[in-house]
Amino acid sequence: MQPFFVYLLRCADGSYYCGHTDDMASRMQQHQVSETGYVATRKPIELAWQGEFEKREDAIAFEQQVKGWSRAKKDALIAGDWAGIKLLARAGSHRAGAADAGPSTGSGRTGVNTVRAEPPTVRAELVEASATSHIDRILQANPLPQRRAIAKAITLLESTRADHRAQADELLTALLPHTGNSFRLGISGVPGVGKSTFIETLGLHLIEQGHRVAVLTIDPSSTVSGGSILGDKTRMEKLSVHERAYIRPSPSSGTLGGVAEKTREAMLVCEAAGYDLVIVETVGVGQSETAVANMTDMFVLMQLPNAGDDLQAIKKGVMELADLVVINKADIDADAAMRAAAQISSAMRLFGLVNNAMGQAQAENFDKQWHPQVLQLSALHNQGVDGFWAAVTQFQKLQAANGRHAARREQQALAWMWERIEAGLKNSFRAHPAVRAQLPELARAVVAGSAVPSAAARQLLNLLFDGKAPAVSP
Repeated sequence: MQPFFVYLLRCADGSYYCGHTDDMASRMQQHQVSETGYVATRKPIELAWQGEFEKREDAIAFEQQVKGWSRAKKDALIAGDWAGIKLLARAGSHRAGAADAGPSTGSGRTGVNTVRAEPPTVRAELVEASATSHIDRILQANPLPQRRAIAKAITLLESTRADHRAQADELLTALLPHTGNSFRLGISGVPGVGKSTFIETLGLHLIEQGHRVAVLTIDPSSTVSGGSILGDKTRMEKLSVHERAYIRPSPSSGTLGGVAEKTREAMLVCEAAGYDLVIVETVGVGQSETAVANMTDMFVLMQLPNAGDDLQAIKKGVMELADLVVINKADIDADAAMRAAAQISSAMRLFGLVNNAMGQAQAENFDKQWHPQVLQLSALHNQGVDGFWAAVTQFQKLQAANGRHAARREQQALAWMWERIEAGLKNSFRAHPAVRAQLPELARAVVAGSAVPSAAARQLLNLLFDGKAPAVSP
């Protein structure tokens, strides 16, 4: 079987370059003659270490791990000192940071230390030590290593590999006692409404008041290529570089509802890191993308002037869930913004009459409950943002006083559990050997018109439970 290699090059400036290949001789020749890239500007180079792996995916995973290591751990790898690598991983950011202070001459060894991939027990211990290091760095107050650890933790959470999922569960379990102290704000709206501009203006406004702001932005994934632009940070130039802010763009990856599959988990990581406001910005949504309302403490819907009449406002199911509606870009046409605010206010009053029986008891508690409001502002010119935050503060106080905040969090936790159950069942269904064996034949029968899709689906679902499950109706 053709082996795959992970290798370390020591460059002329003392830095290291890590890569992987299935042909070391050809790759080294490419590095020697190449005139572009990292290595090309740092010649001469020498091969300091290489390791063999049986599978390409294992080589790629180890390459990514080594790229995140400090210089001291890379030196230990070159020396074959696995015990030293584990010790450095457990030491956390302090020892690794000291080792990263400047270039070194390497381990002092000559030649190349060529080894097979480290034993599984060693790799497991390294993963455990790395996870512990992530937790320590997330919980510490030093901004730079903390931001890196948050980014790596969210990447781990978004991974679909089974071993990464197990590590992610352990990470979340360790961070859970440190979560729950932030305010979760969901912001949604149609494309072009100004969500990113508004979030940057709001974030900078709150940072001036002493808050720490985390922003989780969701970018739509292409149904053709599967890729995402992830360009929301480019619209938040000032906020993205502020040390009291953290912005993480994530692809929707086909997840419906305007958010990503692991947005809930990412919120917990940001909370554990001490961000007291976590903002979730959805993809540009239409009328039915409401998932963000089920994972945040307050759901804000942004609208544009001249976006439709009264009937259009009533039709939008997303409007029924909004705690606050913001008419952005009100400076462009003040009259249109005023009309839009009046139409939406009328529609939301109708929602209130339909959804709540206005009895005597409710009338007595009217002032103790939050009633959705409609505000006008201009995020570009920083007009009305202070009024928006005043409304949010009022919402927080009322929800905490009447117990709605705690009840909402409990409902969200249960919804999260059922969402993961459904996702897990879907993954188990696709991975089940019997299902994978029967699926192509049944799919051909459905396409040919010789099998009813619902009957084929029921037959496949019964295979998942080996015929022991009660009858299901897909």
